Amino acid sequence: MKLWIAQGFGVGRIPVAPGTFGSVVGVGWFALLLLTGNLWLFAAGTAAGIALSVWLCGVGEEVLRKKDPQSVVLDEITAMPVCFFGWVAMLVWKTGAMPPKEAFFSARTWPLTLGVFALFRFFDVVKPWPVRQSQALVGGWGVTIDDVLAAAYVNLAVLLVHVGQSLLVK
Repeated sequence: MKLWIAQGFGVGRIPVAPGTFGSVVGVGWFALLLLTGNLWLFAAGTAAGIALSVWLCGVGEEVLRKKDPQSVVLDEITAMPVCFFGWVAMLVWKTGAMPPKEAFFSARTWPLTLGVFALFRFFDVVKPWPVRQSQALVGGWGVTIDDVLAAAYVNLAVLLVHVGQSLLVK
């Protein structure tokens, strides 16, 4: 059961691009957290997902006797809400309320959501400093933290785009 969860409820067993399919499940996890309508629950769910990922990805490594096995994708799933955290925070700052799912999943915003997804996959594959180096952390920490750091790069890119747009509008 633990391995099955670490493998993204079986999605990680898909033989081609399991990390990408895990990230798709992560978009669903992000949407589920949005449905809480509460920033604190969103943050708590994100943190709980990361903690669960550290534990279960470590279990996955032990069971499969392999460092960061491709089939273990819970790290991608739990990092996806982190990818959107900056965007969510900007909307909360602007409106004073947790954004509805339509702020990310509408005809107008789908291209931006896909952009965040693509950026995450890019940073997760390319692994710029310190993403690659974080994989040396022991057990599930090395499996999970590299994805959280890749998500941090996504947030930086979203912030730069937002600031750039703000400068162009003025």
